Amino acid sequence: MTPNQDSANDDAILSAATKQSDVAGEVRASGVFIVSAPSGSGKTTLVGRLISEVARLRFSVSYTTRSPRGSEQNGRDYYFVSRGEFETMIGRDELLEWAEVFGNYYGTAQRFLIEARQRGDDLLLDIDVQGAAKVRKRLPEAVSIFILPPSRVEMGARLRKRGQDSEEVIAKRLRDAQREIKGVREYDYVLINDQLEQSAASLRAIVQSEQNRLVGAGKVLLTKEICDLAESCRTAGQYERITPILDGFQS
Repeated sequence: MTPNQDSANDDAILSAATKQSDVAGEVRASGVFIVSAPSGSGKTTLVGRLISEVARLRFSVSYTTRSPRGSEQNGRDYYFVSRGEFETMIGRDELLEWAEVFGNYYGTAQRFLIEARQRGDDLLLDIDVQGAAKVRKRLPEAVSIFILPPSRVEMGARLRKRGQDSEEVIAKRLRDAQREIKGVREYDYVLINDQLEQSAASLRAIVQSEQNRLVGAGKVLLTKEICDLAESCRTAGQYERITPILDGFQS
């Protein structure tokens, strides 16, 4: 693809993400929310609750070349495709972002962003740090949220409890988490998932407050408690809390 084609494609994506939509008489922009976390952080549970509790939020199901795990279903958890099919999507520039993780491809189809905009919805991306960096580069206005486990020890315990991975794979996931969390300060918000109900409430508050911003001040009534909770999760104000966790992963 030529540089001019790259530029034109990025312009189309930016237009899809920011174009105003008139839904039920209300003019608003479509937002993009990025959620990243290392395995064992509780991200899947939190994202599932968020989708069920927040209106106008569309979940982007990622494509992957890995095999399904446990009760995972095609089209619900991932779109499971062959390596050849995925590489065809790359060649056709059908992906907003993609990365190779643990020897498997993962990626987000651009069509989900366009469809969300057409419906007047916001799009939620559950992607790793590599994909998040690519999306932030193409969509600087995207809101990024990183979910941290309370400690390296707790993350290991959660991985063992779910019983999906061997000790060798768990050790690799912990090493990868050490690398992934180094980028946490690049995210707009950070959640330390040590208490599920509190973390779920915080994630919901972040998304609702950002949705309110997209609609425009005064258009949606949010309580001061919700706004304050969202603000308390901004990464810039949490360095004292997150630094010991980051240090624990480097030891």
